[in-house]
Amino acid sequence: MCSSAYLLHRTLSVRVMAIARLARHAKRPYGLCAKVTAVAIMGLCFIFVWSMFSSSSSSSSVTIQRESFDDIAQPVPANNRVSNSKTQSKKKEPEKHESSREDQKVKVESNLESKKDEKKINGSAYPSMNEHESREKGKKESSNKKDSARKLPNGVAKDSNSQEESESEESVKEEEEGGVVDGREEATDGQSEGNGEVEGEGGLIETIDQEATEKVEDESGGSKSAGKRGKIRGPLFDPIAHYSWRLCSTRSKHNYIPCIDIGSGTGRLQSYRHTERSCPRTPPMCLVPLPHEGYGFPVLWPESKLKILYKNLAHPKLDAFIKKNSWLVQSGKYITFPQNQSEFKGGVQHYLESIEAMVPDIEWGKNIRVVLDMGCADSSFGASLLDKDVLTLSLGLKDDLVDLAQVALERGFPAIVSPFGTRRLPFPSGVFDAIHCGECNIPWHSHGDKLLLEMNRILRPGGYFILSTKHDNVEEEEAMITFTASICWNILAHTTDEVSEVGVKIYQKPESNDIYELRRKKNPPLCKENENPDAAWYAPMKSCLHTIPSSIEQHGTDWPEEWPKRLETYPDWINDKEKLISDTNHWKAIVEKSYLTGIGIDWSNIRNVMDMKAINGGFAAALSQQKVWVMNVVPVHAPDTLPIIYERGFFGVYHDWCESFGTYPRSYDLLHADHLFSRLKNRCKHPVSIVVEMDRILRPGGWAIIREKVEILDPLEGILKSLHWEIRMTYAQDKEGILCAQKTMWRP
Repeated sequence: MCSSAYLLHRTLSVRVMAIARLARHAKRPYGLCAKVTAVAIMGLCFIFVWSMFSSSSSSSSVTIQRESFDDIAQPVPANNRVSNSKTQSKKKEPEKHESSREDQKVKVESNLESKKDEKKINGSAYPSMNEHESREKGKKESSNKKDSARKLPNGVAKDSNSQEESESEESVKEEEEGGVVDGREEATDGQSEGNGEVEGEGGLIETIDQEATEKVEDESGGSKSAGKRGKIRGPLFDPIAHYSWRLCSTRSKHNYIPCIDIGSGTGRLQSYRHTERSCPRTPPMCLVPLPHEGYGFPVLWPESKLKILYKNLAHPKLDAFIKKNSWLVQSGKYITFPQNQSEFKGGVQHYLESIEAMVPDIEWGKNIRVVLDMGCADSSFGASLLDKDVLTLSLGLKDDLVDLAQVALERGFPAIVSPFGTRRLPFPSGVFDAIHCGECNIPWHSHGDKLLLEMNRILRPGGYFILSTKHDNVEEEEAMITFTASICWNILAHTTDEVSEVGVKIYQKPESNDIYELRRKKNPPLCKENENPDAAWYAPMKSCLHTIPSSIEQHGTDWPEEWPKRLETYPDWINDKEKLISDTNHWKAIVEKSYLTGIGIDWSNIRNVMDMKAINGGFAAALSQQKVWVMNVVPVHAPDTLPIIYERGFFGVYHDWCESFGTYPRSYDLLHADHLFSRLKNRCKHPVSIVVEMDRILRPGGWAIIREKVEILDPLEGILKSLHWEIRMTYAQDKEGILCAQKTMWRP
């Protein structure tokens, strides 16, 4: 560097001296031409000297910049830790590539940001609800309060370990999300959930540039979502979105079940419903109307066992059904259920006692706790068993146009609606203590006897299948004898009761695999070892016979303890018993110290309860002393804990909350959702549709208790307000919170 500067200095000196001599000569009178030539030479020399100097200076500065790269850390994404800066400095080409990708991301994301104001959620031409505008005005005032705890109403217990448990649960859930969990299958019969009819009842209208969104996903490593699954960048709910709502306009009107009923179109009543579960391609974003004669608050339990409001059901086929049956009577504005009347002649009590007399091992409320009633005809069967501490889940079949499952729900009895044709029911294997089919009119021998094989799958080893009918068909009788023998069901009783005049057959499922080996004809064949008996969601029925669990690690190897010891007794196949006990105590404390006394719910108005993300049934166990029943829903993307729930003496179903639930509108008095929305962020394309579904299945006056992250609760509160729900209580601490809201009678 020193020698170069010296040479540059000498060169400049020589040329300056030459210019000076020319200037002295220019003063002599040699003429205008000589003077112009001298000036031109001086200008050229000046330009040459300046270019030399600037080139040297530029070269020096570039060298300094490159030498300083070792001290500059490469920008890293927010979710990655900063790595060693020296290692990064050696990778110059990847830096260029990454920086160009980052620039591209910024451009795409800025494009998305610029279009946020255009985003609108719309279902109709009705005026927009402006609750979000008022919330946005108050955001600045409340921004300083977000990290602090909101005022807790008297009696609400702080959830000391909820954050720790929720974080651990979240880590498990995030590993499981987006795929098959514990072998449970989805759409294995080649039909996806979203291949139903196009739902024309309004929807989530988003003006986000789809190509830009896909580009962002590709740059972040490629989108692995398919169908209804899709990664959501940013918040789950758009905090500045506006919502307007419209009423659904479907053939089912106020009784619309999106994945069961055909949403639109014309035709005869026989095509009223799908033969299999088939959901709209986009989730409905419309609100189911109230009955045309209005809606009255339901009759409270236990009075609802004897009467319900007629106008709350108002089904076109119900009037004709009432006239033909004596166990329900229309009396003024009520439908009444005389205690001495049922579909069983002589009364349902006599019917139950005759079953116990036929098979003394059947002890209602002791070794028989969880029962499935196929067909949901006379809910007096489940009502009478309830008095014996037996939980009976009624299955309303898809072709039940009288909507007797809705009658059961209005009375306060558990029921769901599901097709029963070629796909499995949404239950795990070996969980029901008994299955009852009283005049259910199911063609058991259709579809190659797969229907009976499905009963065999969900029936507990040693469990009972009770079939009663008034009309014996010789051909069906022979087919039943042949097939039940082929699957080794033991017939314990086959008699006709003289009082009820009902023919009753009671079968028992084998308790071990030994008897299967003694079959002369191996038809139906045993299922392969890789056939998961618990795969139930959109899984086709199989033509094979699942073996009886024999390993100590499998559920169903032993019959549970008698109720109520069953609730607190944990079998050997449950791995982490301490965690289960901790979960039970956790929810017991929350329910006793908060839910029952501290959040303003009058529990005398609560009968039908749903836990939208049940884990081990702790919430249901905490409510076991209350006059309620709980539908435990285990999401299909979560770990399979539903067998544990049945083992404890409760019931539940598998479900995907990206779709509508299999029940009638206005079915539940209370919905409980513990960190449900945060688990569905990267699964459902339209998370707002889950809120719409909650509005559909919750009764006016019903409650929702939502435990979530504050970042989800804040915009969720705005959505509920746009639906005219009343926010009764909010509380937050350490980024976790709880929201209690009550649905109103409002419809757009």
